[in-house]
Amino acid sequence: MNKPEDRSPDSAEFLIHENGPIRLSGKFTLTRADGQPIEIDGDAYLCRCGGSANKPFCDGSHRSVGIKK
Repeated sequence: MNKPEDRSPDSAEFLIHENGPIRLSGKFTLTRADGQPIEIDGDAYLCRCGGSANKPFCDGSHRSVGIKK
């Protein structure tokens, strides 16, 4: 994983955790469904189970939902 000072703008890496969230790492902008931008500079964990109360971000709900992906 790159150190924050080595990241170029609008670059990202992602990792899909088995039975868990998607980890995005880098410096980039996410755009919500309502068009609102979310600036990310570091790590962000996105929900894959649909159970998060903090969408698009993971809140750990996959543990109780029992995601198997």
